[in-house]
Amino acid sequence: MRMFVEPEDIYLHVLPVDFRKSINGLLAIVESELEFNAFTGALFLFSNKKRDKLKVLHWDKTGFGLWYKRLEKHKFKWPSENELKHMHLSEQQLAWLLSGFDVIGHQPLRYEASGL
Repeated sequence: MRMFVEPEDIYLHVLPVDFRKSINGLLAIVESELEFNAFTGALFLFSNKKRDKLKVLHWDKTGFGLWYKRLEKHKFKWPSENELKHMHLSEQQLAWLLSGFDVIGHQPLRYEASGL
C-alpha cells in the first residue's frame, strides 16, 4: 500500500474498532478517545478485532481520506492491548507494518555518511 501523502505524524490506535465505522466514526475516536486534533494532516491507523483489516484516516486540507487494506491470509502485527491508547510510528515503521513486519521494538534505521 503506497500512500500519496507525506504525513507529519502517524498514530496507531491500539484497540480494535468496529469496522462498520467510516470517516465520521473514526474521527470521533480520534477526537474523544485519543484526544488529538484530526485536522493536522496526521495519519490515524485503525484495525479490526481479527487484525486482518486496516483503515487509515487522513485530513488533506480539503477533506478526509480513508484508505482500507485487507490481508487475504495473514494478520497485521499489532501491539498488545495494554494501557496504551495509541502508538506513534515513523514512516518506516508504517511501511514495515503494511508489509507484514512487527513494528513493536523496531526503531527506524538512521544512516550516516562515514568520514572518508
